[in-house]
Amino acid sequence: MVVAVKKPKTFQVVFSDPNKAFYCSGDKVSGNVVLEVLQPCRMSRLRLEAAGCARVHHAKGKQGQQEVEYLKYEEELQLGELARDSDGCFLLQPGNTYHFLFGFELPPPGRLVSSFKGKFGYVRYYIRAVMEAPSQNALQCEREFEVEEPLDVNTPDLLAPAAGSKQKKVTIMFIPDGQVSISAQIDRKGFCEGEEISINAKFENSCSRIVVPKAAIVAKHTYQANGRIKVLRQKLSAVRGNHIISGMCDMWQGKTIRVPKLKPSLVGCDIIKVDYALMLYLHIPGSDKLILELPLVIGTIPFSGFGSRTNSMSSQAESLSSPSASWASFPSAPPSYSNIHRDLRVDSMPLLDDYDGEEEEEGLFMRAPEHHYPPPPAYSEVN
Repeated sequence: MVVAVKKPKTFQVVFSDPNKAFYCSGDKVSGNVVLEVLQPCRMSRLRLEAAGCARVHHAKGKQGQQEVEYLKYEEELQLGELARDSDGCFLLQPGNTYHFLFGFELPPPGRLVSSFKGKFGYVRYYIRAVMEAPSQNALQCEREFEVEEPLDVNTPDLLAPAAGSKQKKVTIMFIPDGQVSISAQIDRKGFCEGEEISINAKFENSCSRIVVPKAAIVAKHTYQANGRIKVLRQKLSAVRGNHIISGMCDMWQGKTIRVPKLKPSLVGCDIIKVDYALMLYLHIPGSDKLILELPLVIGTIPFSGFGSRTNSMSSQAESLSSPSASWASFPSAPPSYSNIHRDLRVDSMPLLDDYDGEEEEEGLFMRAPEHHYPPPPAYSEVN
């Protein structure tokens, strides 16, 4: 006796390459739908659907939800030499494992965005197999797949340096208390996971408080639905410098911070954005931080090293021709010894102790030990 289809023993989507981590625009997605039944049953047709969309849900109701479609594909799978009954339905027999092949190409570059999953939204791609039978609800199974669009950090825009400066006046009970400032530069904007960002920065403190310079990589997730925007910020990794007392400064020359494991920047999506920045800031006791942010783009194709010298030379030329160029854009001549601040420190240990002028014998300069050499030997002239 042949009955209507019930829950199959096996009903799943299997990809041709199960070890493939992700797909890109233009790739072919292929595999088969595997089907096993526990008893003889009928099936009218087997459909395959592929879909991908971005969805935001940061608030209840329609105003806080929005969806954008990026992939839509559908085909009816060929069922081969399966036997049919008098009604034209395909007959499935227990003890057999059926494999139904499928394959399709993803849209060309510029049509897809990378997969993403966040607190208030996601970009999701999946394949769904739909099994239809007469006089019964269709059965279906789903299998997600990842899409990662390539993002090359070797483009001219991402190889260009990023620089900026910022200052802030500090007050105590509405009374002016000097100011603090930050000037910073990084060699390029584009980085990949595991690479190190080299920071050149100058922190100045002319207020009465002791401030602490710090830097961090921050991520900013922006969710937009029907004009309403939700923004989340997260600090991912951080480094810090030495305390800066009043009237002093601290210099970072090539201080590094490593890019942790994280998702690449999400570009091209209409309702979700994932941006990164290098945040440099001064912690000021009793006052808000002074914050300077330099843009970062996290890519998938790492820095190759080619073009870096050309980029460096061009940036130096620009700094020479631009009167408003940043102090860190081009190396300056070494300062006079008389102009060197006594508070300069390296990251791991201070320089020689500050010389306060009170102890002449044990100050900044060390006395060399005195040695008494014996007189030269006697000599006489020989004719």
